[in-house]
Amino acid sequence: MNQITVTGMVLAASPIGEYDRRVVILTKERGKISTFARGARKPNSALVGVTSPFSFGQFTVYEGRTSYTLMSASISNYFQELRMDVEGAYYGFYFLDLANYYGREANDETPLLKLLYQTLRALVNPKIPNRLIRYIYELKIISINGEAPQVFECISCGDKEREKVFSVQKGGLVCEQCNVNIKDGRRLRPSTLYTMQYIISSSIRKLYTFVVKDEVLEELSDVVTEYVDRYVGKRFKSLEILETIVE
Repeated sequence: MNQITVTGMVLAASPIGEYDRRVVILTKERGKISTFARGARKPNSALVGVTSPFSFGQFTVYEGRTSYTLMSASISNYFQELRMDVEGAYYGFYFLDLANYYGREANDETPLLKLLYQTLRALVNPKIPNRLIRYIYELKIISINGEAPQVFECISCGDKEREKVFSVQKGGLVCEQCNVNIKDGRRLRPSTLYTMQYIISSSIRKLYTFVVKDEVLEELSDVVTEYVDRYVGKRFKSLEILETIVE
């Protein structure tokens, strides 16, 4: 076996047997990995705290032929604030679930890891509404995965000048010339369209540097939620719980 140290965040942990845990970590070096943490559920184990979701830092693992074994970890951020905020925690769990869904083993997941880390940092910042953080994260993670809507030109003909509507079914903007038999087209506020363009095109470190007016937030909610429902194709239990909390 080969011992390596990876930088990453714990996405999920589940019990195995009486004392052990299976821990899923999104890493910079190996993509998403599943590790076996022996004795991590024993009260005196050094792995008790470091195998909890949201834990970010360096993890030393043995890399076997078919699996990883977690030996130790040095955590730089536990995101403790989320553990004391029910609403914030479930936003966080939903973000972890989305990252778990999109993360792949042996893939370069550096952008995804950066996005997740910056999103959780934004989540513990009281100046940014949690709902806005959600829609930014959803739109950006879809963008990283190559499934972002076309919000810069007509998705059919590439026109940038004519008036356009946004169609979830078509996957983006459709100009008035190509807008034939489109039943779900909706005209977006310029501020909403600009916000979507900014989220998709900006670097991750610049994502959580703005707020929007309530009417833009509501329109963003409608469009991004409908888009995610159609193109992600999975319903997460964490999101269902979150929606009951924030109703």
